[in-house]
Amino acid sequence: MGQRPAPRATGRPLVLGHRGASAEAPENTLAAFRLAMEQGADGVELDVWRCRTGEVVVFHDEDARRLAGSGLSVARATLGELRALDVGSHKGERFRGERVPLLSEVLEALPRAIVDVELKAGRAPDPRLGLAVARLLREQRAEDRVLVSSFDHWLLATFRAASPRVATGLLFEETPAWRARLAVASALLRPRAVHPPRALATPEAVQRWRRAGLAVNVWTVDAPEEVERLARLGAAGVISNVPGIAREAVRRATGK
Repeated sequence: MGQRPAPRATGRPLVLGHRGASAEAPENTLAAFRLAMEQGADGVELDVWRCRTGEVVVFHDEDARRLAGSGLSVARATLGELRALDVGSHKGERFRGERVPLLSEVLEALPRAIVDVELKAGRAPDPRLGLAVARLLREQRAEDRVLVSSFDHWLLATFRAASPRVATGLLFEETPAWRARLAVASALLRPRAVHPPRALATPEAVQRWRRAGLAVNVWTVDAPEEVERLARLGAAGVISNVPGIAREAVRRATGK
């Protein structure tokens, strides 16, 4: 059996909370993920690393300076060290005490959510991250509601080798060589989705990717008029810091 199709909604784009409802709640925390779902999101986008003790943790940056005022490296820290960090109070006193979650905890807390799992590479990609995520998704029985993506195409290949049936997406940004890199990675990895930044999601590009059978999930889309534009173009998903606003824009554009 081959790779599953990327998750989709019927007649409209999916709305995925970018690191949760990160405009209002501390990014990549259970509070942000739950708020995204309360606001009507179909699911969430999140970032994962494998910490020193082997657990798959949800965090965006390579270190904790921006979110917790600590120079602790996520990949070199133990789970206990990461759990001791307060990653919520920078967003307000009511979020004080929010902790770095495990990917398994997010999947358990959001049993019906679609989850876009971005594999983080940093300066030294961890070859065991893809294996750990593949094993965890099997154990959690979450393979049919997850899309695994990465900017690092080698890292994505390690995941594909370990979990050939889970849908994957190619993340990319606007660089001089983005077209060539995307073409090579698409040929080698046969992804089910592409994840372009909104500046590259032109009408021509979206239609070209759609004709190739790819789900087009665009990041990071907060302006309602931009969400409506992408909905009318047939984007499969929008990844937004303000999922409640994005969901309302999708309704206006599609009636769904």
